Amino acid sequence: MANLTLIYGLRLLPEGEVTEIHDATLKLATGHEAHVTMHLIEGSREEIETQLKRSLDAFFDFYPEI
Repeated sequence: MANLTLIYGLRLLPEGEVTEIHDATLKLATGHEAHVTMHLIEGSREEIETQLKRSLDAFFDFYPEI
């Protein structure tokens, strides 16, 4: 298994505060750019934690070779 790099960011704001979200742009060693889709989860702490864990599990399901 290869070593990997996980890119992520978290920030908590009051519900309804966010009006727009943009993808983050990464500069790769090859000189190319890649994009990271930003996601929004709203709810109680427990709801956010549950959904975040499900999302992380689902992300790795996309890459069964990892």
